[in-house]
Amino acid sequence: MSSDTSHSSTLSAGLNFLCLPFSQLTTSQLYQIMALRQEIFIVEQDCPYLDADGVDMEAWHLLLVNASGRLVAYARLIPADVLFAAKPSIGRVVVAADRRRESIGRQLMQIAIRELANLFGNLPIQIAAQSYLEGFYQSLGFHPSGESYLEDGIRHTPMLKPAETRSTDPA
Repeated sequence: MSSDTSHSSTLSAGLNFLCLPFSQLTTSQLYQIMALRQEIFIVEQDCPYLDADGVDMEAWHLLLVNASGRLVAYARLIPADVLFAAKPSIGRVVVAADRRRESIGRQLMQIAIRELANLFGNLPIQIAAQSYLEGFYQSLGFHPSGESYLEDGIRHTPMLKPAETRSTDPA
């Protein structure tokens, strides 16, 4: 179902989103992605781990950028069978520290869920959520799907969002 065609649109608050396969990322975009992920996941969360895990090349990359092109939020959209059997996933969800408390994370996830369905079809979505964000993900339709566990010293909860049911009633 996925193609190599990028998606983009303008959002409120002067943000634009781009959804690109790895092969279409510019070196500048890739640098900004890696820098933001390292700034938050490795430095801010004091969690040394190997971020370049080999999944990026198979994923689509959702970037929220401001008018000057600065990356302010990011998520990677992962096809089924890369991390989870028969289920696509959303990972590396991150918002720049200076742009938090603006509902950008919610907007990012809503777009990620929509783009995942556009790319890979209406399938259940599996994520590995940092446990302190469990309530946030529940508000987006995810529910815990297993026991929490430690990954790189941070507690995570497996969560699942069922496939959307769409009414066939034209009303």
